[in-house]
Amino acid sequence: MRPSRPRNASQIADVANSLIDPILARRSGISTALLGAWDEIAGETYADFSRPEKITWPKRPSESEDGGFRPGCLTIACEGARVLFLTHAQGELIHRVNGFFGFSAIDRIKVVQKPVQPPGGHRKKPPELSPAEARDLEARLAGIESEKLRAAIMRLGAGVMSEKRQKKGRKGI
Repeated sequence: MRPSRPRNASQIADVANSLIDPILARRSGISTALLGAWDEIAGETYADFSRPEKITWPKRPSESEDGGFRPGCLTIACEGARVLFLTHAQGELIHRVNGFFGFSAIDRIKVVQKPVQPPGGHRKKPPELSPAEARDLEARLAGIESEKLRAAIMRLGAGVMSEKRQKKGRKGI
């Protein structure tokens, strides 16, 4: 049986995000939700060598001018020569970021060249499944029509199956 949480208990990530979000919003105009979703927003092609830094919002117009909302500029840090690839894909990234927010939050992207990950820090390789595990997982996900959703659940399932395999290996030792 699964242990139950008290009704007033909350996840540590929720507590941390509620503390960090106001500071991030004030200093850089972004939220932990954007940072956390960057891999999905940027996609495999760009996520490994880029990260959002800040959103700069235009100054508010005076009362005599049109006081409507104006989109901001997203600054993205990017590694080395890959800046060219990211610059080429600005239009696509603007659409993806605005889709994440649900409105036209940004209309420009500024790319700055700087290291994205600390030296020596590499992303963990995605877990590999045996051919039998991969077929089993694909069969379970056959009814899902959305390619993106199926790919996301496939990654999640691969991680879960990999963890189970590692736990079994530890118990056998």
